[in-house]
Amino acid sequence: MSSSSWHRAPTPPQCRHLTLKERREGGMAEKDNKKENEEYVGAIQGGLRPTMRLVVMGIVNKKPQSMVVSLSSDPVEEDFEGDVGLQVKVNFLAKAVQRNARLAGSWGTSENTLAYFPFAAGEPFKMEIVCEHQQFRILVDGQPLCGFTHRLSPLASLTALRVFGDLRLTKLLSSPSSPVCWGPGCSSEYQTE
Repeated sequence: MSSSSWHRAPTPPQCRHLTLKERREGGMAEKDNKKENEEYVGAIQGGLRPTMRLVVMGIVNKKPQSMVVSLSSDPVEEDFEGDVGLQVKVNFLAKAVQRNARLAGSWGTSENTLAYFPFAAGEPFKMEIVCEHQQFRILVDGQPLCGFTHRLSPLASLTALRVFGDLRLTKLLSSPSSPVCWGPGCSSEYQTE
């Protein structure tokens, strides 16, 4: 799918807005060139559902340790009580991508098996999370990486997207076939400056 197909959004009456709140720590605002760690939280109005596709694009820091992309039921602070339907935790030191879910405050068994490690320090990436009826399918740079069977029901309870760690986020995209839009004005594309 070409990137140009992501530029049109459904008309506003057909949209559910995904509001994006940005929190930055370290790096860019400081003069000592410390590693940039960013956190982005977006509330998915109406929750997740099959056929939705979420795309996270960014650039990995030059000396990364980890980054996390998660879909959770709590749009503010996932670290406390909210359920997490999918957490993708990238560990650059171990060259591992761990997938897991947290239900009723308890983490399940993590899945770690991968055919390859797709991320590189200092390089851009495009991670797609495709919500299917039975699983999440995760692709990186257009190549299938892994699947993760749904452990949380209903999917609509997943109302938050969080991205944080050793990266600079450049774009968030939603599928044009999805009635979900990112940011103000119901645009299907969010881009940082």
